[in-house]
Amino acid sequence: MPDVPSYLRRGYITPEELFGMIPKPSEERLRAKPVAVPECPQEIPCAPCREVCPTGAINMPTPNDLPIVDYEKCVGCSLCVQICPGLAFFMVHYVGDKARITMPHELLPVPKRGDEVVLLNRMGEPVGTGRVILVIPREKSMGDTAVVTVEVPIELAWEVRAIRVPGGKRND
Repeated sequence: MPDVPSYLRRGYITPEELFGMIPKPSEERLRAKPVAVPECPQEIPCAPCREVCPTGAINMPTPNDLPIVDYEKCVGCSLCVQICPGLAFFMVHYVGDKARITMPHELLPVPKRGDEVVLLNRMGEPVGTGRVILVIPREKSMGDTAVVTVEVPIELAWEVRAIRVPGGKRND
């Protein structure tokens, strides 16, 4: 049986594993403006992110290649986050001592701007609270998923990948 990568067995990728596959944006770039970060570790036939990128910042020689973002070409538009059917793109922007994470959000309820939300890591575990600063509702997103930008403590920038709205439905 072929060796299965540990992130496939676990169901999530760690930041260390991710940045072993793709380059990490520099601190200077993260502070300049939002930047797209693909967390797409599997070579599967998929390329909507490359097709939608207005600046050609996403490099994928074939649809089976991992998306690699040219961080200097990325303008932070979030179209890749909106279009990705695998919910594998995120925007990260350092602002002072906070980070703004733009992520797909498929759960109900959809938060509103200004809401305080529970920050979840890749395993779905709570790691803190953050404030919603932008919501692109499903109806206005390029895909079928709402897109939410949340301000989080900067030390959680590479951990937070989902949110829960307090009072929202839970399955646990």
